[in-house]
Amino acid sequence: MITGSKGTNIQIEKALDLIKSKDYDAAKNIVLSIYETAKQNNDTTLLSICLSLNYFLNFSINGFDDSNSLEEGAFLANKSENNSALLINELMKGNINFSEGNKEVALIHYNNALKISAQNDEYSLADMINTRIKQLQNGMDYSLPTQTDPLVSLVKISRSITALTDIDELLRVIAEETKNAMQADRCTVFLWDKDSNELWSKVALGVENKEIRFPADKGLAGFVVQTGETLNITDAYSDSRFNPEVDKNTGYRTKTILCMPIMNNNHEIIGAFQVLNKIDGIFTKNDEDLLVAIGGSASIALENAQLFDQQLQMYREQKLLFESFIDTLATSVDARDKITAGHSKRVKLYSSLIADELGLDAKDKSLLEKAATLHDIGKIGIRDSVLQKDGKLTDEEYKHIQEHVRITHNILNKLYMSPDFRVITEMASSHHEKYDGTGYYRHLKGEEITLGGRILAVADVFDAITSKRHYRDKMPIKNVLSIISDGAGAHFDPNLVDTFLKITTDKIISVFMSEGNTKISEEDLSVLKSHNLYDIKNYSQKEERTQVEQAVLDLFNKYYLNCEEQEVPNA
Repeated sequence: MITGSKGTNIQIEKALDLIKSKDYDAAKNIVLSIYETAKQNNDTTLLSICLSLNYFLNFSINGFDDSNSLEEGAFLANKSENNSALLINELMKGNINFSEGNKEVALIHYNNALKISAQNDEYSLADMINTRIKQLQNGMDYSLPTQTDPLVSLVKISRSITALTDIDELLRVIAEETKNAMQADRCTVFLWDKDSNELWSKVALGVENKEIRFPADKGLAGFVVQTGETLNITDAYSDSRFNPEVDKNTGYRTKTILCMPIMNNNHEIIGAFQVLNKIDGIFTKNDEDLLVAIGGSASIALENAQLFDQQLQMYREQKLLFESFIDTLATSVDARDKITAGHSKRVKLYSSLIADELGLDAKDKSLLEKAATLHDIGKIGIRDSVLQKDGKLTDEEYKHIQEHVRITHNILNKLYMSPDFRVITEMASSHHEKYDGTGYYRHLKGEEITLGGRILAVADVFDAITSKRHYRDKMPIKNVLSIISDGAGAHFDPNLVDTFLKITTDKIISVFMSEGNTKISEEDLSVLKSHNLYDIKNYSQKEERTQVEQAVLDLFNKYYLNCEEQEVPNA
């Protein structure tokens, strides 16, 4: 017993109750009054308790940090050898560390307080300490009170789920927030799939990374969905409807259960809550009312998320159909000329590498890749005799093959596309425009050419001269990189040439080998990652090279030719 009067003890109990309900200002007024009395009476124990409480209250109200008062409280508590003073000091230290996220330190102080409370718990603090320990162990937030305020919990949950549209994330957040609000150990939110008559959830707290799915007439959740009744079970193992097999398989011990249907605004059952093991006792009528209120907010969010999910699935199917249509168009060009088969795919890969180097966002990169896939679709309208000619083209034949860009534009322009996808047509039909305005078919110049068109120009030429054609083999890499570099400012956007030559050689080699079975060894991959096309260009132009430079150049050419035994061209 502390040395203060009975009235003082009552005041301390009142201050502690106010702290439990988080009415910190009212608690502080009481503590300051007790502190003045303790000073007048030189009461070491009361001074210790007041210093500990006052430090916690200042910290909670103003973020005030004066560790001296807390340590002084600890010193006086030890000096008085009073259990209540020691217990309150440890409890306040635990609360402060918990609120600051120092959970391991908080747990140490809470356990110290719990040991002291076993000897003397004058102010009945054991329940508060146990609740805080369980909140810590279950990953709960310190902001949760030790005595549930249904209104605060409901507002917090409503705020958390309002903007969520991903169904799995929504289920997770609802389960987590409901668990915290109900001061429970676990919560699962089941949805009712009426087509298959199953209950399912991808989020079951305590059962990670595993979807739960079972017939809607099985288990407690099934009973609730079928009957619309609420089950509040105070002893799971004494209820015949409870299936203990899950506990046996997981090692978990279910004690109390609150299971309730989730209803939409039309009073139709769409799922069920299953909340397990109230932390400090059994689920009450207040808990049931809180879960009904949570269900009202959750049902709206869940129905909206399911509708969004259906729309998203429809969009994905349309996108898949569109992309398969694009691939089919590109394949039809490949079928015309086997020796150039794969060209559009490689141009897409090179364009994607440039996009990554530039840091383009996912949407712009996706549009660019589609344009790359379709950039030569106009070759469908080119005569086989020209498209597959082995020798040099005549002036008339060259003019004819140039028409493929105009044909590409005309074909793509007839497709119905959203405004975002219109840019695909513009990019695809601009890949033969030149930066200086001498390209075709519209003679665009500089930034009159879309960024995508300028990227495609670099990717298209690079693939053309690094690939075998009817009339020649692939060029030596020295010549290839000279053509790209010398074209900066005339044929190509100089900034994009610079960007392209900064790409590391492992990525370029991966495109060369994209249609073969050859693998890059880990040792070679490490070397290739540390060099870019600028390095290859510089090494190839040197008359005298170091051993390292020659080795890198030989390694690049080995994969460029895709055959170790093949003679390396004059670098």
